[in-house]
Amino acid sequence: MSIQNHSQDRYFMMLAIEQAKQGLYTTRPNPAVGCVIVQADKVVGQGFHPKAGEPHAEVFALREAGARAVGATAYVTLEPCSHTGRTPPCALAIIAAGVKRVVIAGLDPNPQVAGRGVKLLEQSGIEVTLGVLTAQAEALNHGFLTAMRTQMPYVRLKIATSLDGRTAMASGESKWITSAAARADVQILRAQSGAIITGSETVIADNPQLNVRSNQLGVSPEQVPTPMVVVLDRRQRLTHSPQSDYQLCRRPDTVYWRTDDLTTLLKTLVSDYQCYDVLVEAGASVAGSFLSQQLVDELIVYQAPCLLGAQARPMVEFNPLSLAQQLRFNVDSHEQIGSDLKLTLLPL
Repeated sequence: MSIQNHSQDRYFMMLAIEQAKQGLYTTRPNPAVGCVIVQADKVVGQGFHPKAGEPHAEVFALREAGARAVGATAYVTLEPCSHTGRTPPCALAIIAAGVKRVVIAGLDPNPQVAGRGVKLLEQSGIEVTLGVLTAQAEALNHGFLTAMRTQMPYVRLKIATSLDGRTAMASGESKWITSAAARADVQILRAQSGAIITGSETVIADNPQLNVRSNQLGVSPEQVPTPMVVVLDRRQRLTHSPQSDYQLCRRPDTVYWRTDDLTTLLKTLVSDYQCYDVLVEAGASVAGSFLSQQLVDELIVYQAPCLLGAQARPMVEFNPLSLAQQLRFNVDSHEQIGSDLKLTLLPL
């Protein structure tokens, strides 16, 4: 196995990454993967994994390539699987097709794969190159990769706030602080998520749906697996009822978490529900709990160009006693969404 990063390999791997993006919202709980088959510097086959239970990216690309796969190079954004699950091993399909070389962005940390795919390829005489555009490929699958490596999900916390860090008036009035464009952007976060966590206070105050209903994802909302909803309800104020005033309580699949143990909740979402990407959409108390317990991997703030005043509700309930206890972040990206500023922040 070699580790290289030639410009030609980067070019074709970028094409494979673009293929993978087509399955970004539909593959859960499987990772989004793309594959491109190249013969004599020309793409002869390409594909992506559209949905769990359906063929993987390599299979679609090999089908399109047909006999042209013999002696070709395959570019894959994640190590080809080596085990039989709901579909046969992709490593064996690549071997059977007569591919000469395989370029892989990164290894699959899934214990069922974890280097075995590469070993199968190499034992069959196929040249394997590893580590081309690894960061770009892994960015598509933060949740899956984090869960396979740590048994914890990748947690995104979303907050909509004013310039002075307020999320609602003292009365609770909050619709709407941010623009329609920002609210539409949140649909992308939901579509990426296996589970959405909220608090009972948010359910009672806002009666949210927390579903995916955008028609601007490149796929219809019906193709996106519905995110599971978890309501943090330590005081047991809510429960499932078809006649409930609250939309989430009318959903029979809503889960109610009755303890303060957020770490166990997150581990349970991975082990019992295969929820690898988690979005927290809740009030200041829940947001503060996740942040203070260092359970947030990515903080997304939509900041509206308005001021709500000192009596309005804060974005986070977090009370450090000194500057040494402050929570600091790196700005990963910033962009204007409608009239609002979107900040994506990574904890230091």
